[in-house]
Amino acid sequence: QVQLVESGGGLVQAGGSLRLSCAASGRTFSSYAMGWFRQAPGKEREFVAARSWTGGSTYYADSVQGRFTISRDNAKNTVYLQMSSLEPEDTAVYYCAARLSIFVTTTAREYDYWGQGTQVTVSS
Repeated sequence: QVQLVESGGGLVQAGGSLRLSCAASGRTFSSYAMGWFRQAPGKEREFVAARSWTGGSTYYADSVQGRFTISRDNAKNTVYLQMSSLEPEDTAVYYCAARLSIFVTTTAREYDYWGQGTQVTVSS
């Protein structure tokens, strides 16, 4: 079993930055591929970014490419999402997810564990 706890969300003006953190506990964190997803009101959950356990494979949604960076610190059992140049369209609840695999995926249903989410609100 893996527990994931997100933090770092909040209210920020357009053009600003936030860093989300996801602390993992339970099974060996370094064995998991990690992803970030988000869900805006009235919309389906969508992929944001993912990183393999080695860091050799990293993927981003087109909408965040060049603005967001996913990173992980296996020693701290934590994955981060650095978000810059935020836009009102980035407003959503952000979730981190863990997949018991060395291979990363952008598909939400292929992740095994989920955090409770953290709200990010970008004002115009």
